[in-house]
Amino acid sequence: MSPPPTDNGGETTGPPDRQTLRLLERILTDEPTVAATEFTPDSYEPRLLRSLLDPGRYPSTVDAARLDIRWFTTGDFSIHYIETHDNKHWECRWDRHPNSHNERLHFHQPPDGDDVEALSLESVHPLDVLSTVLAAIEQRVTQQWEAQSQG
Repeated sequence: MSPPPTDNGGETTGPPDRQTLRLLERILTDEPTVAATEFTPDSYEPRLLRSLLDPGRYPSTVDAARLDIRWFTTGDFSIHYIETHDNKHWECRWDRHPNSHNERLHFHQPPDGDDVEALSLESVHPLDVLSTVLAAIEQRVTQQWEAQSQG
């Protein structure tokens, strides 16, 4: 998977939007699927919001799951969902950032995030984007439970 956008050099996404990251953290703290949240490097100068998802909501085949969120003052973002299965990752990412290889708003498809497709969202407001991502994660979890019950 290509690296998520950064806030330095070249076609920049701009500086981190700390206010939006803090808003998303408050929302995720109340989300039943989220076990914990943390800022990197810290809560004073956050660049990344990491949400550790509740392992009890997943079948035993999933060792861990997390959501890494970057949001920028330009309105650009990167939301990276990662599941760990026996030290292997299943991942996807919702992105909005300037680039030369695809549409500004795009989706890195699972299972490895290497294939990219244009993404259409009705709104790129942070709460709407987060809602879209959480719904996709909930659908993924449901599919895993269904697969486990059939296997």
